[in-house]
Amino acid sequence: MGTRGRGRLADRPPAGPDPASPTGTPPGPETGTEEAPAPAAAPAPVVRGRAERRRSARRAARRRRRSRLREIPLIVVVALVVALVMKTFLVQVFVIPSGSMEQTIQVGDRVLVDKLTPWFGAEPERGEVVVFKDPGGWLENAQESSTDGPVLRGAKQVLTFVGLLPSDNEQDLIKRVIGVGGDTVECCDEQGRVSLNGRPLDEPYLAPGNPPSRQPFKVKVPQGRLWVMGDHRDVSADSRFHMGNPGQGTIPVSGVVGRAFMIAWPPGRVHQLEVPVSLSSLARAPAGGGAVPNSPGGWPVPEEPPLVMGVLGILPLIGRRVGRARL
Repeated sequence: MGTRGRGRLADRPPAGPDPASPTGTPPGPETGTEEAPAPAAAPAPVVRGRAERRRSARRAARRRRRSRLREIPLIVVVALVVALVMKTFLVQVFVIPSGSMEQTIQVGDRVLVDKLTPWFGAEPERGEVVVFKDPGGWLENAQESSTDGPVLRGAKQVLTFVGLLPSDNEQDLIKRVIGVGGDTVECCDEQGRVSLNGRPLDEPYLAPGNPPSRQPFKVKVPQGRLWVMGDHRDVSADSRFHMGNPGQGTIPVSGVVGRAFMIAWPPGRVHQLEVPVSLSSLARAPAGGGAVPNSPGGWPVPEEPPLVMGVLGILPLIGRRVGRARL
């Protein structure tokens, strides 16, 4: 009995991996393969309530506000650098509060002044409207005492340096170039006209009712200097009234800030300042120096009113109190 039972057990295959199986995996109880583990259950979606969404929106809004606040100093610095570069090398805006250039430029006009071309050696030509520094004795040096505190005074100095505010001691004027170096400018001929190198000038830019000049003069413009006059001759204290000064009323080319080439404000008066053909078409006179002045003598000298100067913006709110040059 016992041997028969042992023989049946010996005939059974040994336990362990099936050598006929390619993977060597022990057969399962029924199929002969191992059962794969059941997949893990996906996490349940988080459902946020309305209060949580509101808190998230508030946090995002705070982050955006902080980001904008951090950008403000950079924007201010970039704006100041751009303003300084424009004011120094490119274009500057001058505000006209007086009538010495009427009707070409009226009170309250903002004119754009080209400061770039002089850097490349360009010199003013006849007929151009130019802004220039006081050559000496053209303007009164009256200064108003400042009541600003140290903080406000320092802020104004920074804005003045970059050209967003004017300097208290700016001494700038604006006139039209009539004669350049070597020209002989004279007034008046039999018809009361100004003559340039013996040729009478057609001056359509003069203010209505103004003669070319009410006082006679004759001057030969030295090289490197300019003879300038306002378009409103009756109220313009121009070269005619400073013939007793050094230069016999002429101004140095080196003192020219730039050419006024456009009226940029108000919108209804935006246009370019053209150069009259009667002046631009004349050939330059031969080089020569010296002057033969005929002083205006006892003629009354018009008062030179202050001119607003040196702003980069052209909006009226900025230009109202933006500087002090003189016309």
